[in-house]
Amino acid sequence: MESYDALRKVLRAFEKFYTVKACDVDAPFCALAEFHAHGEQFFLTKAAKVADIDTNEYVFFAQEKFLDAAKLATLAETAWKRGLNFVKPYFGHKNSDVSLVLLADESDSDAKKFVRKLHRYKSYKFGIYGWSAFNISFCDFSSRKIFSNSRGANLKQNLQKILFQ
Repeated sequence: MESYDALRKVLRAFEKFYTVKACDVDAPFCALAEFHAHGEQFFLTKAAKVADIDTNEYVFFAQEKFLDAAKLATLAETAWKRGLNFVKPYFGHKNSDVSLVLLADESDSDAKKFVRKLHRYKSYKFGIYGWSAFNISFCDFSSRKIFSNSRGANLKQNLQKILFQ
C-alpha cells in the first residue's frame, strides 16, 4: 500500500468522529482533523450547574517519501506549535491534545528511536485551566510497522487496525 492510498483510508476512518479538513491546510501537512466534546455537570437541577468540561483534539497528517530524525523533529515541533494556537484555555477547559500522524514510504533507524523519546506537555495555570499533550505515530510502509511515543499508543493501535488488518 502506498502512502497516498493509506492517507485516504485513514482520513475516511477519522471522518466518523472528527471533522476532517483536507483543503486549505498549510504545508507541510496535508490534512487536519478536529474533535470537540462538551459536557456539563449539575447538582440536582440544571439551574445548579457545577462545571463545564471541554475536550479537544487536533490531529495533523503528513506524508513523506523518506523520514529521518531531523525531518521528524521539524514536523513534530510545527504540529505542536500550530496545535497550541487552537487552544483557548479557561476554567471549563479540560484538555486539548495535539496529535501527528505521519505516513512514510521509508524511514531510518534514528527516526524510529527518536519518536519514542518525543514528549510535549503543557498545563495552563497549574492544570486549573486544563492541559495539552502531544501524541505522535508514524507508519513505515517499507517495514510495515508503526512507531509511536508513549502517549500515542492508542493512535498506533488504531492505525494498525485501519492500515494492516
